[in-house]
Amino acid sequence: MSLTVIGIDGAPLPPGAARALAAAEVVAGAGRYLDLGPASAERVEMGAVGPALRRLDGRRGVVLASGDPGFFGIVRLLRAAGHEPVVFAARSSVARAFARVGRPWDDVAVVSAHGRALRPAVNVCRARAATAVLTAPGAGPAEIGAALAGWERTLVVAEDLDGPHERLTTLSPAEAAARSWREPNVLLCLRDPAAVPPVGWYAGSPPLAATDGGTEAPDTVPPDAGPGWALPEESFTHRGGMITKSEVRALALARLAPGPGTLVWDVGAGSGAVAVECARLGAAVVAVERRPDDADRVRANAAAHGVDVRVVPGMAPDVLAGLPEPDAVFVGGGGPEVVEAVTATGVRRIVVALAALDRIAPTRAALRGYRVEGVQLAASRLAELPDGSVRLAATNPILLLWGTT
Repeated sequence: MSLTVIGIDGAPLPPGAARALAAAEVVAGAGRYLDLGPASAERVEMGAVGPALRRLDGRRGVVLASGDPGFFGIVRLLRAAGHEPVVFAARSSVARAFARVGRPWDDVAVVSAHGRALRPAVNVCRARAATAVLTAPGAGPAEIGAALAGWERTLVVAEDLDGPHERLTTLSPAEAAARSWREPNVLLCLRDPAAVPPVGWYAGSPPLAATDGGTEAPDTVPPDAGPGWALPEESFTHRGGMITKSEVRALALARLAPGPGTLVWDVGAGSGAVAVECARLGAAVVAVERRPDDADRVRANAAAHGVDVRVVPGMAPDVLAGLPEPDAVFVGGGGPEVVEAVTATGVRRIVVALAALDRIAPTRAALRGYRVEGVQLAASRLAELPDGSVRLAATNPILLLWGTT
């Protein structure tokens, strides 16, 4: 028998959807929608999906869902269960929320915390200039607002869109954390609500920052056509060569595995080159730096590359207490005691850069409980001679140790 999925957004149902609903033998969905079904149909309030789907088998069934059921919705589960439903999509809650605030949303990262872990969604909010979150009880504006402490963001909470209690509220993360919210709601997280988003060429594309600090026109240059990663040292301001060299950064990034939904700490950030590169690859980043002048350099380098890096000034390991739980940590300075403090977080990936050989043994000891590997990197770069020929110029060797669980 046929199965139809109908999205609800407050607008009248299209003719095909109305006919399918009128002929349904069983109607399933959230309790607030079931009264839309005919009186003759069995009504199944959708809680656990499996039992509800079994009630639909072999009958003319209709599933009523909020917004676009193909967008983080029930259509995926139905297809996985072997159904091939006819779908009548309504406007998604994200589209309606951005319509209410009058902002384009083709640059927005859309994440879901509905039936999924909240932490990756929060990390995208920390990393991106514009994010929309599909929320759920226990993973809503209050929880997200509390997790965003330390990040400059403005939240827009859209409650009960197209319902009798519709309300849009613009407020800070701290204010959101202190309130209770009506379900259902969708949350918009914006770094600068007044900013005009850049012109992109694919949905969700962030602005492309050029290596000289300018912004290339993303309508003519695809965002993935940028300078890649392991950028040359000239791409960053730094203090007299105190910067993790590009060859070292290349391997460090491979072991840190930064990406959307992850949070990386860069401890002893210096110029912030590792922090900025992690952010360019989509991760949320916290850079810890004890020198005020270097902390300013991290901020300047992040701004020049169009990424958001939260800078935490202070001395590790003490300053690490209270920071949000990381997925990966790069330790560029601080010694074995810092590594021990990092391992206490239970982080899955740690990368440590060492220039002094006498720190190898104590650092390996501090990584107890981890699978520890390492390599010495001694790069020799081409350098031009006065006659136009080239020689090899050696850089200082660095030892990278990394621990994984």
